Amino acid sequence: MIKKLHLWAGVIVAAYVIPHMLNHALGLVSLDAMEAMRRAIHIIWLGPVGEVILFGAFLMHFFLALWTLFTRSTLRMPAWEAIQILLGLLIFPLILVHIAGTSGVRHSLDYEPTYEYVIAALWVADPMRGVQQAIMAVVVWAHLCVGLHFWLRMYAWYRAALPYAYAAMILTPVLSLLGFSVIGRLLSVRAEMDPGYLGRLFGPIFVPAMADMVAQLKLVEPNGWLVFANLTLSVLIARVVRHYWRRRHGSHAIRLPDGRKIDAPNGQTILETLRINGIPHASVCGGRGRCTTCRIEVGEAINHLPAPSEVEAKALARISAEPNVRLACQTHPVHDLAIHPLLPASATARDANKPGVMAAREQTIAVMFLDIRGSTRLGERKLPYDVLFTLNQFFAEMSAALSETGGHYSNFTGDGLMAMYGVTGSIQDGCRNAVKGAAAMLARLDELNRRFANDLPEPLRMGLGIHCGEVIVGSMGPPTAQAFTAIGDAVNVTARLEALTKDFGCALVLSEEAAAHAGFDMSGCEKRTTGVRGRVGEINVYAVADPRALAALA
Repeated sequence: MIKKLHLWAGVIVAAYVIPHMLNHALGLVSLDAMEAMRRAIHIIWLGPVGEVILFGAFLMHFFLALWTLFTRSTLRMPAWEAIQILLGLLIFPLILVHIAGTSGVRHSLDYEPTYEYVIAALWVADPMRGVQQAIMAVVVWAHLCVGLHFWLRMYAWYRAALPYAYAAMILTPVLSLLGFSVIGRLLSVRAEMDPGYLGRLFGPIFVPAMADMVAQLKLVEPNGWLVFANLTLSVLIARVVRHYWRRRHGSHAIRLPDGRKIDAPNGQTILETLRINGIPHASVCGGRGRCTTCRIEVGEAINHLPAPSEVEAKALARISAEPNVRLACQTHPVHDLAIHPLLPASATARDANKPGVMAAREQTIAVMFLDIRGSTRLGERKLPYDVLFTLNQFFAEMSAALSETGGHYSNFTGDGLMAMYGVTGSIQDGCRNAVKGAAAMLARLDELNRRFANDLPEPLRMGLGIHCGEVIVGSMGPPTAQAFTAIGDAVNVTARLEALTKDFGCALVLSEEAAAHAGFDMSGCEKRTTGVRGRVGEINVYAVADPRALAALA
């Protein structure tokens, strides 16, 4: 919620700053053009509601920036991020005199600060203030552009429009300052030709009755600087206190792929820990949970990590990440863990929305193969679109069964699919859940056959094979179409077991090894010893007529 508030407060301020800067550029046309647009803008932003929203958004953006600075465990960060933070902090003290000279004058002295008044005050009466405000305008614009750029660069449409965006980012402040200076020179000439010009312009303000109020407005800037210095110093002191407090309340260790082990206090994100230790790691969005380039694979440690926040969960869902993939910038471990970065440290915004990839690793899992019986005859008797509809309905039901039993879809082969169990958690749970998954699939198949009773010449049937063993698990395939799958002897054996359901006349062929890990009582199932095509030796299997009866005993 804090990140969202920080972002949208900035967007509200940007919605005011952008037309305000363009308003300055109208000075290249005329003072009347500037004033006409100012009045239009002020109807929206400086009415009773708009002003509260604008100043509330500005203060919220500033204080949330201080909060973000406090919550960071390290000040090590990419250069662009440091520049954005520094520029954002500088806005508050630089803009104080502008706020006092415009909003303060409007509300306290009941005087409308027109462009003629503001430019004459900054260009003619006090040129050094004019230089300060020009610097402030550049600082505000630079902070705005950096923030918008690193927010939007994950979107393909923005990357396509980037040349035009760069042009707008550069031309807008240039034209704004030029417009301001053109009117400034005009008013300078007017003041030189008419010695009483400034007196008449500022006369309604500098009258004896307003002296006390004007003196109070002049104190806004020095007092604001004092507040700014105290707030900044307080945040820095609080950071030191928090650091020592964290060290006293537990720590954890992070093991890197190269074997290095680094210690970190609890409460610190993985990305912060890596940065503190000078270890390069991708983070295009600066650790805000938007880009997913800091994604890591955490293996079995997923069972000991806090659940993903809403921001992280949405980001991971966007890239279809596997369950044991987390974002380093959003994960706060409290137990030891090993991590595997899934993108290189040089990853760019173009990598932000690529499907989640997982570092290949050896792991013992349960593998399931499923195949529809008689799918060729189905294609012979129905139109292609009807066959496609039927298969889509079938795979939707099988996918739902996988999800509800903890399985992971791997790939399909037209009329069958491969799934994995135990990718997270123990192999015992994986084998047990695989049998439960087979039971759930058969139950859903019966329901599907009831729905299609009048559309199919005969009910759909399927065979399943389940085996377990050590395989290589990871994302494989072409870079643009990778799939999370497994390869190894156990995968090949499972495919052969599924094919044996035709010979054994059963719904499931379950290997003895998988049954042992699952801990099922197999006394009611037929045990067979069979050879596996393409593999030396024989294995013991169980021919299971109905896995639902077996799963019910679990």
